[in-house]
Order: sequence, then C-alpha cells, then structure tokens
Amino acid sequence: MSTNTTSILNDLIETLKDGQEGFRAAAGDVQSPELKRLFGEYSLERSKFAGELQSLARSLGEDEPETTSSVAGALHRGWINLKSVLTSKDDHAILAECERGEDSAVAQYTKAVATEGLPADVRETVRAQFTVVKAAHDRVRDLRDSLASK
Repeated sequence: MSTNTTSILNDLIETLKDGQEGFRAAAGDVQSPELKRLFGEYSLERSKFAGELQSLARSLGEDEPETTSSVAGALHRGWINLKSVLTSKDDHAILAECERGEDSAVAQYTKAVATEGLPADVRETVRAQFTVVKAAHDRVRDLRDSLASK
C-alpha cells in the first residue's frame, strides 16, 4: 500500500474518532432530546466509518491503523472548543462548535476524494462516507441557523 494511501486513511480515521468523541460529548450536554438523539447517532456513525477505514487499511497492509483521536489533531480539526462550550449547556453554541468540527471533517474528505491514485475500493468507501459526513455537516449547520433565528 502506498504511504500516501496509508496517511490519508489514518488522517480520516483520526478525524472520525475526534468527531465520534465530539458528538458523544455534545449529546451528553445539549438540552434538546432531538439533538441528544441526533448527536448520539452521528457519534455511532463516525465510529462505524472509522472501523470501515481501519479494516480497509489493514487489508492494504497497515498493521496498526489509527485507533485514537489526538489532542493536537482535535485542536487542528476544531473539536477542542466544544469542551469550553459544553459547560454553557447552550444548544446553539454547541451546534456551532459541532459544525466547526465537521468543517474539518468535510475538508479532510474533500482532500481525500481529490487524491490521485487511491485504490478503487478506498476511493469508493471514502466517497460514500463523504456524502454522509457532508449531509451531517449541513444538517448541523441548518439546525444551528434555525436556533439562531429564534
């Protein structure tokens, strides 16, 4: 497996793990039952996607695909600000931070999908996940906007 493919998969896995943790934390602190459910679903979805990419990486020869999120990575990907917002229990602020974290995920997936030379099965999986991640980002953004206008 090319080092580039390994690097892309590990970056996406780490991004997904950060999103999984971010959504799990957000689900615990939002007031709205609908948001609790939605964030719980997104957390599970990120976990499932990370597992899919870890399996792909292993099938391509990667012994230890990324298994954790990192504080440095979380800072880079925007999820770290969520911790300070959670204490506010403000659904709008939490949605805004979730969207910021998802902005990073969308950027990572956009970069991965545009990469030349990815094996077909990797490209197909990444593209399918990107569609779902982008839809989640847009839903979080729309929910944030709807709360802002109230």
